[in-house]
Amino acid sequence: MTIDVSQFYQVFFDEADELLAEMEKLLLALDVAAPDSEELNAIFRAAHSIKGGAATFGFADITDVTHVLESLLDRIRKGEMALTAEHVEAFLISKDVLDMLMDGHRNGSSVDLDAVASVSRQLQALSEGTAAPAVAPKAEITDKTAPGTAVPMADADGNFHYRIELPEVPQKDVDALATELGLIGTLTRDALPDQRAVFMFSTTESQDTIVAICAFVLDPDDLRITSAGPSAAPAAPAVAVETADPGYGLFEPLPVQPVEVPAAVAPAASETKNLGRRATDKEASSAESSSIRVSVEKVDQLINLVGELVITQAMIDQRIAALDPIHHERLLNSANQLSRNTRDLQEAVMSIRMMPMDYVFSRFPRMVRDLAGKLGKKVEFVTRGAATELDKGLIERIVDPLTHLVRNSVDHGFEMPDKRLAAGKSETGKLTLSAAHQGGNIVIEVSDDGGGLNRERILAKAKQNGLPVTDGMPDHEVWQLIFAPGFSTAEIVTDVSGRGVGMDVVKRNITAMGGVVDIRSVPGSGTTISISLPLTLAILDGMLIKVGDEIYILPLGYVIESLQPAAVDVKDIAGQGQVVKVREEYLPLIPLYQIFAIEPRCAEPSKGILVILESEGKKAALLVDSLVGQQQVVVKNLESNFRRVAGISGATILGDGGVSLILDVAALLRSSRQLNADAACF
Repeated sequence: MTIDVSQFYQVFFDEADELLAEMEKLLLALDVAAPDSEELNAIFRAAHSIKGGAATFGFADITDVTHVLESLLDRIRKGEMALTAEHVEAFLISKDVLDMLMDGHRNGSSVDLDAVASVSRQLQALSEGTAAPAVAPKAEITDKTAPGTAVPMADADGNFHYRIELPEVPQKDVDALATELGLIGTLTRDALPDQRAVFMFSTTESQDTIVAICAFVLDPDDLRITSAGPSAAPAAPAVAVETADPGYGLFEPLPVQPVEVPAAVAPAASETKNLGRRATDKEASSAESSSIRVSVEKVDQLINLVGELVITQAMIDQRIAALDPIHHERLLNSANQLSRNTRDLQEAVMSIRMMPMDYVFSRFPRMVRDLAGKLGKKVEFVTRGAATELDKGLIERIVDPLTHLVRNSVDHGFEMPDKRLAAGKSETGKLTLSAAHQGGNIVIEVSDDGGGLNRERILAKAKQNGLPVTDGMPDHEVWQLIFAPGFSTAEIVTDVSGRGVGMDVVKRNITAMGGVVDIRSVPGSGTTISISLPLTLAILDGMLIKVGDEIYILPLGYVIESLQPAAVDVKDIAGQGQVVKVREEYLPLIPLYQIFAIEPRCAEPSKGILVILESEGKKAALLVDSLVGQQQVVVKNLESNFRRVAGISGATILGDGGVSLILDVAALLRSSRQLNADAACF
């Protein structure tokens, strides 16, 4: 009986991606002059785990690269070779190659075989180098064999022979150890009278390596390793552990005669225990049960069902609102309790889709390092608030805009080291990427301490492009000009930037997510680009407004206030429609009934209600008949269920079962000067 291991491929790929990301993070944080032994051990464990998984599933190309990588890492972590910047660079290139190989197996994408061969040769050359031994790491593994125990001697082929006696552990752990050890030698299995497993093992690796591998599964204190002598190791093992098909305990091992050897104390030291072992079986099961992998489709289905539950709850609330509270007190109390439970359930389910911003932030340190090196600049990258959570859908959509902003900061924001020194700054610039919650939004900021934006240069370029600008424009309006299509002040077009493509797309994508972009810049001190996004797009707090017989929903995040103006505060301006004076500020007035060609109940602004809205730094007053109330609504995609409608961002179902449209506030404000145009102009 065999098992089709292909069904486990995705699990391997997911875990390998996490290990590679962690490896890159540790490599970028390494102090080459004084590397931390725990970090070196963690990098080694990541490479070893990927190698073991790749061998299990028969990905020989990944196994070959990680084997050479692991060998070099092992020499460095043991202090046999000093860590250099060349090593770190080679490890980072190896990570890129492994990413490429993973994509090749996962998606069938093309693989650059020359790059694979090149990195393998480079790692092999570094591993065989004659570098002087480095100072031993702080937690170096040393030989802890008990006094009087003979140290194993290698045979003519350079192999050591061990007898490894395991404690009482689950069969799955025995199989896992057999697979791991089989990657570095040949092994046969047997069982003691008390049913505990024992391995006869031949390998070129040291006893320390065996202990380190076993520490992933069991406590080294419970392990017994003794020398078996060259004659004790069979020339052709009865059962060899094959890397492509480990058997998973489904094959019966051939019997092996136990070898009587002197007892010895197993290696056991706190240093070995702390190498990231999987601790005890109880701890392992606890860690495994603390999380579960679930497909996004199932989560989305759950969120949709909860959304329907919220709508149904609104329907119930509307029905019971007409009941006599005295005669139906118990029913109303039960409905209120159901409403609270529904809200709690909704919040809990929505939190499932929330992911930490570290998912996005973790991809930038390497990019900043490589880009700064390419441009000849020195940049320190700092992140804050990486644990701040955002909806998974938004996280995936914010990656590209943030990538462009970070690249722009490195390319345009920072001066060259000599110019920074001449300006009295440190030659190393500081780039900060931060995230924090503010009310119902998340604010993401990209800050640099570079030269800041050049107002005169931006204005000159804007005039050259024919944009309507004046020399007296306030700074915040000047900074927004860089988001104009095709706008670039770069003197040289490079493969990094300078073509004027990207910043307009950045703003458009962020606006499509319901976000706002703001820029603050001080010449000579740096620039901060701030992005404000809603925490989720699935459910929003809305204000229900009525125009004629129709009810619309305004996202509450855009609403500043509502008021009823005096007739004298409303003015007509030729060519621009009406404006209204609100606390010494004149705002464009948008009659919603004109936008959607609805017969209003009151066309006079002084008899209706004005809702003051703000988006992208612009304000306007929306004229409606009345305010219905405030309600949390489930957003439905109108485009996928019907078609795209100008000025509408989505729809929802109200408590009475009717459909209400959600207004696109940004589009309404952009149209404030074109109110006489057809609605299709949006």
